[in-house]
Amino acid sequence: MATSGLQVGGFVLGLIGVAAVIAATAMNNWSTQDRQGDVVTAVYTYKGLWQDCEVSTSGFTECRPLYGLLGYSGQFQAVRAMMLIGIILGVIGSVISLFSLKCFKMGNTEDLTKAKMTLTAGIMFAIAGVCGIIGASIYANQIVASFRMTSYNPNYGGMNQMEMGGMGGMGMSLANRFTFGPALFVAWIGGGQLIIGGVLKCVAFRSLHAESTPYKAVAYKVPAQSRSEDKASERGQKYV
Repeated sequence: MATSGLQVGGFVLGLIGVAAVIAATAMNNWSTQDRQGDVVTAVYTYKGLWQDCEVSTSGFTECRPLYGLLGYSGQFQAVRAMMLIGIILGVIGSVISLFSLKCFKMGNTEDLTKAKMTLTAGIMFAIAGVCGIIGASIYANQIVASFRMTSYNPNYGGMNQMEMGGMGGMGMSLANRFTFGPALFVAWIGGGQLIIGGVLKCVAFRSLHAESTPYKAVAYKVPAQSRSEDKASERGQKYV
């Protein structure tokens, strides 16, 4: 029962974590404009991995897709790659985890095979979670670096006019400094759930492996012919 609970718990956490990582990757608000000191008529900007969006005071939102590969920095491309790898590993791990559940009957699958599938799914969940956390952390580090390079000037209601290449690939204007967006927290939470789910699956593997490979003693039985010969020899010795 405990093993089944660990399997189901790891599967549920892994599934939720994969959904969170997919949602974070698709979200456009990885970084949002810091609106401290902005005037009321200022345009609100937020950036994602695939689109940069602007919201006017009228509420109209316009997004610009980020096409191509060569126009972006290496760190930005690394974030994309980490999130995509995390999604692929998480989805494959979820499928393997489903078929490895003890309550899921699939032909004459042996317990040892399900134990190995459980371990494989756990390792994939853990790696996917690490990829999601690393990708979000790289992006967050770029936001912190750009935020520290800006200095707010209350006399002009804005930041110093500087520009740094990197986020969004097209260059981030430090006249508008950015802070953490909701997508970062979704990616961090999803990555953490994937890691916890992977650990639970690995713990379940140990229990399954112990149950599926017990020591089986083999009792040696003397053939009937040998037993009759032994009894005859004993009788002969008795008469002698």
